[in-house]
Amino acid sequence: MRQGIQSVLLQAVRRWLAVQARRRVLADEAGNALIELALVLSLLGIPLLTGTIYFGELLLDSTIVTNAAHAGAEYGMVSSTFAEDSSGIVTAAQEEATGLGVTLNVTPTMYYACSTAIGGTTYSTQVAANTACTGGTSHSLQFIKVATSATVTPAYAFAGLSKTVTLNSVSVQEVEE
Repeated sequence: MRQGIQSVLLQAVRRWLAVQARRRVLADEAGNALIELALVLSLLGIPLLTGTIYFGELLLDSTIVTNAAHAGAEYGMVSSTFAEDSSGIVTAAQEEATGLGVTLNVTPTMYYACSTAIGGTTYSTQVAANTACTGGTSHSLQFIKVATSATVTPAYAFAGLSKTVTLNSVSVQEVEE
């Protein structure tokens, strides 16, 4: 019986020693996970972060350029008088893009189209549009088109990404009479 108890105690001690040996082995490898995490973050995390910063800045600038085009078109759509005021349209667009930090190029264009074919032929004068827009329901409509563009340089330049980007936007509004 003593041998049976000694055998059981011996097995328990061996198991305990084996567990202690495994703990020591695992304790020696605890720093490896931290080193692996640092390597993965440096290889994947930093490029993802820099790409997010780069494209986020371009998205913000693109939104400013688009809003400037809309502001110019909204100024011109008030009436025919405002639509013919190119300098007022340019000023309205440039005031909207004050946060851009670069020169905004603004090109306002006024044109006419037939009400039944708005996406079709455009005319530079109302007389030409009135002549072409014949029929019971067709009449000429006046539109203002504002095109904006700006060449921006993101604050951070990264290898493989363009150092300067040209952003463009167009806004078209019907001029209210």
